[in-house]
Amino acid sequence: MKNILFALVCILTLTTRLSAADVQVRFSPRGGCTDAIVGTISHAKQSILVQAYTFTSKPIAQALVDAHKRGVKVSVILDSSQRTDQYSSATFLSRAGIATAIDAEHNIAHDKIMVIDGVQIITGSFNFTKAAEESNAENLLIITDKKIAEAYIDNWYRHARHSKKYAEPRRKWKLF
Repeated sequence: MKNILFALVCILTLTTRLSAADVQVRFSPRGGCTDAIVGTISHAKQSILVQAYTFTSKPIAQALVDAHKRGVKVSVILDSSQRTDQYSSATFLSRAGIATAIDAEHNIAHDKIMVIDGVQIITGSFNFTKAAEESNAENLLIITDKKIAEAYIDNWYRHARHSKKYAEPRRKWKLF
């Protein structure tokens, strides 16, 4: 009985906290997830923290580079597969001067998140890829809530501590 009451209190607390947040929901295929991400990035003023498993979306990568050029501090942590993936955005972002690292601790760094200006979180199953937009069944949440963003920021920095700076492969890869 104690466990049930405790679970109910936790659920009510979480529900109360989330109800104050502004949440946008998108689904793919062709649900406008990429456009929503690009639009959110375009409004960034100070910082963007990224963790991504698969990242091959040219529009999203270009939006991050554009934000970087506007003076937004952009920092990216990618899965180790992006070190050798033929169509990774790692080289594109790194060449643009964006701090790009590889999560060196986990077998798979399966996160798909962005934290924008310490208050907006982009998350969900949606990989930052063309396939996620055009042919996969995926979901995307854009949450505006400073408290929730703080948890994601703490998590991002935990991963940053064990990540290694991205080094471009010696061979020529197609960037997109």
